[in-house]
Amino acid sequence: MSNDGFTSQNGTGGGTYTNGPLLSPIALQPTTQDFMEGQAGCPTIAQSKAPLTSGTNPSRPYQQATEVSMYQNPSGSSLPVMPPVGPLRPMQPSQPDPNNHRMSMSPPSQSPTTLPVSNSYYQHPQQPTSWQYRGHPQIEAPSSGIQLCPVPSPGPSQVYRMGTATPSSFHSASQSPGHSPTSASGNNLTMPAAAYPLLPGQMSKADGTVYQSLPPGYQSMLGVPKPSPVLLPPQPYSLPSQQYQQPPIGPAQLSSSLAALSLQAQAPEALRVVNLLQERNLLPPGPIPAPTPCLPQDLQKLNCNPEVFRCTLTSIPQTQSLLNKARLPLGLLLHPFKDLSQLPVVTSSSIVRCRSCRTYINPFVSFLDQRRWKCNLCYRVNDVPEEFMYNPVSRSYGEPHKRPEVQNATIEFIAPSEYMLRPPQPAVYLFVLDVSHNAVETGYIDVVCQSLLENLNSLPGDSRTKIGFITFDSMIHFYNLQEGLSQPQMLIVSDTEDIFLPTPDSLLVNLSECKELVQDLLKSLPQMFAKTMETQSALGPALQAAFKLMSPTGGRVSIFQTQLPTLGIGALGSREDPNQRSSAKDVQHLSPATDFYKKLALDCSGQQVAVDLFLLSAQYCDLATLGCISRYSAGSVFFYPSYHNQHTPAQTERFQKDLKRYLTRKIGFEAVMRIRCTKGLSIHTFHGNFFVRSTDLLSLPNINPDAGFAVQMSIEENLLDMQVVSFQAALLYTSSKGERRIRVHTLCLPVVNSISDIFAGADVQAITGLLASMAVDRSVTASLTDARDAMTNAVIDSLTSYRTSVLAIQQPGLLAPACLRLLPLYILGLLKQKAFRTGTSTRLDDRVFAMCQLKCQPLAYLMYLVHPSLYRLDTLINEGPQNIDDHIISQPRVLQLSVEKLIREGVFLMDTGSEFYFWVGRNCNPVFLRQVLGVQSYADVPLNMNHLPELDTAESGRTRAFIGWLREQRPFYSVLHVIGEESPLKSIFMQNMIEDRTESALSYYEFLLHVQQQVSK
Repeated sequence: MSNDGFTSQNGTGGGTYTNGPLLSPIALQPTTQDFMEGQAGCPTIAQSKAPLTSGTNPSRPYQQATEVSMYQNPSGSSLPVMPPVGPLRPMQPSQPDPNNHRMSMSPPSQSPTTLPVSNSYYQHPQQPTSWQYRGHPQIEAPSSGIQLCPVPSPGPSQVYRMGTATPSSFHSASQSPGHSPTSASGNNLTMPAAAYPLLPGQMSKADGTVYQSLPPGYQSMLGVPKPSPVLLPPQPYSLPSQQYQQPPIGPAQLSSSLAALSLQAQAPEALRVVNLLQERNLLPPGPIPAPTPCLPQDLQKLNCNPEVFRCTLTSIPQTQSLLNKARLPLGLLLHPFKDLSQLPVVTSSSIVRCRSCRTYINPFVSFLDQRRWKCNLCYRVNDVPEEFMYNPVSRSYGEPHKRPEVQNATIEFIAPSEYMLRPPQPAVYLFVLDVSHNAVETGYIDVVCQSLLENLNSLPGDSRTKIGFITFDSMIHFYNLQEGLSQPQMLIVSDTEDIFLPTPDSLLVNLSECKELVQDLLKSLPQMFAKTMETQSALGPALQAAFKLMSPTGGRVSIFQTQLPTLGIGALGSREDPNQRSSAKDVQHLSPATDFYKKLALDCSGQQVAVDLFLLSAQYCDLATLGCISRYSAGSVFFYPSYHNQHTPAQTERFQKDLKRYLTRKIGFEAVMRIRCTKGLSIHTFHGNFFVRSTDLLSLPNINPDAGFAVQMSIEENLLDMQVVSFQAALLYTSSKGERRIRVHTLCLPVVNSISDIFAGADVQAITGLLASMAVDRSVTASLTDARDAMTNAVIDSLTSYRTSVLAIQQPGLLAPACLRLLPLYILGLLKQKAFRTGTSTRLDDRVFAMCQLKCQPLAYLMYLVHPSLYRLDTLINEGPQNIDDHIISQPRVLQLSVEKLIREGVFLMDTGSEFYFWVGRNCNPVFLRQVLGVQSYADVPLNMNHLPELDTAESGRTRAFIGWLREQRPFYSVLHVIGEESPLKSIFMQNMIEDRTESALSYYEFLLHVQQQVSK
């Protein structure tokens, strides 16, 4: 999607199927009938050893949340582990187990405060006790117990035990590692500077002449012996004979032989042994694809797009004990409202769902015959409605398996009347602007008003769309925009202690009927407060006024704030100590200072109102507290530190682009989302911005295409009789055009009984994303040190399990399967990210915003924050080009994030997601500078250059095409900074070199040594 237009293409390219009379959806309100009936019971958060999840549980809005254990050692013992950097801080006295620094991958135990779990449909009289496949005639298990598959890739000699029994307990190497050696100065893992002398030919980085090279013995080694063959077990599944011959492939047709072949084809590469201390170049040359589940090809091609629905493990363990042994997190990552170019839309008078668990019919159900289908979640046998026998695509009768609902894992329904309780709400937009002296000085009001004027006709909605405005300083200003007035009228309420609406009926007006008055207000608003000297900010009363105004209809409130609220309810004081920004100790004040904003957010959620927060400030604003208004109302947070219209042109450009996208992107109103899973699996923790209405129902007053969610899962019942399991996310929402719609995503994954197969299906990026969300919650409920320890221990535990349970022959070194070779690197990236780093000066609001992004960003965008991409640009002509949309785009290789990759003769681009850093070496070729930057020499490169000139040269075209292609991969705008070796932004650029050592953090190699030391215990 091009960023030039910032238009949303969500579903515009998909076909629309109509079956039967087209109903005009005329009502809505998230009904609990269809989303509550037959829901799968999921335990709520309960009390256990150490806190993991966020400090507040939306399902109990005004009470302190119960806590969840983070990571238990299967043997039951737990020893303290030193963090990779910084001193070990004592746990709070209230913590039951001060030595537990593990993230719990299993659900908490039930406590008296948890909600009752309803699994009544599991005992339905017609439900079989186990699910037997009916896809093919019975296949006998092969007589031979072992098949040999050679491993093509070189590596240390290892033998994998696949499908064999696993020991009942961990060996000593898998126990929680103890304290690591510390320096003489105390409990600090950072070694003295003298312990790392410069190598021959090196100079210090401060001199900026020769960059750090590899430590001794860290070069790629030659002559590594080839590994031993991989031992793969047969898959002795017994399948009963087929009763009804149906053409499509579904889970009931999952052939045991195909499953075995799929596992054999994928396992060798995924489980190829990698010695992380020997192999340096682990990064692939381009983007890392999601692993493909081991399913038959015909079934896999129907599976959900991993950009929308993704699991941390693409092979689900049969039992919770097997999952615990693997020490890997099990969870889902969702991008449910993602902009899609092709989205099938079905209109029908009835939507086919399971009578028991209410699952929507999908490609992974089983048709027993033309009139009956079996649910793939609860296994209930359901009747096929007469209407479903007709296929609107082929216009044929008697082929229900060819319906769009059974051929697409992602599909959208236009909901019939039974999904509505009231007429659909119109699109309602309320803008609440800070107009204090500080706000006027930043110049943001001009940008907001100008952007609204340019995009007023592009706001999502129809003829019923409403709009309103509130401004505030020490008083609240309302604007009467009623049709018939010659100009807007300002109505001032000075009593902020008891806020009221002066004219409730004329403050929200129909946009099409009152557009001229709205335009007049936007043109005059910047000048109305140009000379104000009012410094107070009554944000709390302004939010109360917005809630009263929006409650009758619901909609979206957009708050623009530039300072700490100082007046009325919700007033805050500064909690940040600038002297502690670079402290290696625990960071304080990550939790809210008051519950006012959370309570108000929950009230807003109950009235279908979402609040989006734009924070533009050079001073501390307590985002940890203000962000609650968006977190619990399913809103978004935008943060522009040190914003000024003239002084920070890059921030101004990003704000303009973000605002245009925000105003014009697709939006869904009064939404609810439920995630269902196959019997035996359960969900126990959610991550994202929402309110949990029940154990598995998320209330989303607004849903936008840039919002991501994550859930943690557990295995409550053994999956011994299952070959596959399914997950389904159903998002019920009202479109901006007033249609009630249901978007359904279904994911199917195989079940395995071998710990080797579990590792082979591990998704390293999804695991990193889930661990990041868990660590954010841990930082708030426990401490930042606790969260850092838990992330490090997640790496140690998973590699310990791999070493003790998968590898048959123990070898020296730090060994990891190829599929998890990047996990230590990603965790180190998280430890050095703004959200979790210590010892580096970090503003508290910057840290909290980074945590918000880790919790709410879809996985594809979150990975930019964890591990930026580094490219060399002055050699694009030598890189392999790709033809993308009839344009030739060079594809340079992704480089390691280390200064050793930088040379003074080169030009490099670092992509951090929201920003590009265009690094120019001092000795760069003057020809490249002239042809790309339009300057004669390095000395002529401007300090504040944010755009590449459009020059008529091949080098300029290639460079701008590549950067433009990168920008098109994301919905937000990435600002470009051209920097040199003397640029003020060089320090930020270098901080993203996560493989290098800093004064307060380990290098990648040192981190690997720390992990190896713990794994080898």
